Amino acid sequence: MSSQNIALFDLDHTLIPIDSDHEWIEFLVRHNLAGDPEAVKRRNQEIYDKYTQGTLTIEESAEFVLSFLAMHPPYDLARYHEQFMQEVIRPAIQEQAVDLVREHHAAGDLCCLVSATNTWVIAPIARAFGFEHCIGTTPEYVQGRYTGRFTGVASYQAGKITRVEEWLKPMGLALKDFEKSYFYSDSMNDLPLLEVVTHPVATNPQDSLRQIAQDKNWKVLDLFA
Repeated sequence: MSSQNIALFDLDHTLIPIDSDHEWIEFLVRHNLAGDPEAVKRRNQEIYDKYTQGTLTIEESAEFVLSFLAMHPPYDLARYHEQFMQEVIRPAIQEQAVDLVREHHAAGDLCCLVSATNTWVIAPIARAFGFEHCIGTTPEYVQGRYTGRFTGVASYQAGKITRVEEWLKPMGLALKDFEKSYFYSDSMNDLPLLEVVTHPVATNPQDSLRQIAQDKNWKVLDLFA
């Protein structure tokens, strides 16, 4: 049994009131960096709608989202991401969300951001919140370029449990070793992980998740109310 507690956090609509994946593509469209603007915007919205409905497969999402990493050299991507952070992400980060993460760090909890969004997009956002540990879907990188595919298990739906356990294993730990395990999420897609932690927190939840949280007597937290 670990003497620490563990606190896991979803990102999109949980710690920030936007979807970083969706907004990243919108950013590229605005700056003419994504091909046919109308076609890309339309497909981006279709992907987002399927995600919120719980019908999106990770393969369908990755084929679309990761294609834009393959479209540009890493040097250019880094410049674009810095601009994305400045224009979109930092204005969306609110003090109460930063304070929530800070409280768990101050308590000595093992904290990790766990998002279905790819690590290339979320790693700088994780650092902005003070996370040392960050789990996301891993984009494949070969010979100095992103390929447009992902590697390993995607951190999506039940895959989040797999990825958290993979992250903990080299530390000689598993989720069951923590007396208290917290997971903050807004999304029905995260039900698998919410159901295995000791302290699930429905955070800014979708209506369907809010109802489940009420039925199961889970804590409901509205950060952005």
